[in-house]
Amino acid sequence: MRGVERVFEVGWAAFWAYWLVAAFSMKRGRIRWGREARIRAGLIVLVVILIRAGAFRGHGLTSDPAREAAGLALFAAGLLFAVWARLSIGRNWGTPMMQKDDPELVTSGPYRLVRHPIYSGILAAGAGTAVALSWWWLVAVALGGAYFVYSAAVEERFLTERFPEGYPAYRRSTKMLIPFIL
Repeated sequence: MRGVERVFEVGWAAFWAYWLVAAFSMKRGRIRWGREARIRAGLIVLVVILIRAGAFRGHGLTSDPAREAAGLALFAAGLLFAVWARLSIGRNWGTPMMQKDDPELVTSGPYRLVRHPIYSGILAAGAGTAVALSWWWLVAVALGGAYFVYSAAVEERFLTERFPEGYPAYRRSTKMLIPFIL
């Protein structure tokens, strides 16, 4: 295994370990387990099939230090952006589509730039992985992107209901995932 692959493995593992530990500090809430559970299960099955088929291994790009460095920079920036967002939202964080019992509308920190910076950061990190290691990672980014857009739409309906005056104005002034674009 090349050293750059090991850096990505360790980086993703550390990120998800932090994410699991940080989950213990979130406020109570609830998830509707109908359609959302089927979508999550379907995505998990698809990812497991792709991993078992070896879609993310052995299809690497030829070694190019400049491309690897660019991918690593995008990866690190994406993970740092997601962690910054997680720290900014504090105990209001939850799994996708979770409805908090006592939510607060957070519009500071990275939430000034996009409404869903955690999703943005994870997608950027995935894109960085694809640039550095294998274009097959773009499949994972596309699947994650579709899931995150769906999750964001569900979350935004809930936030509009909970904050009928504040959230629509925030939504009009701040893009969903990519600052100034989308």
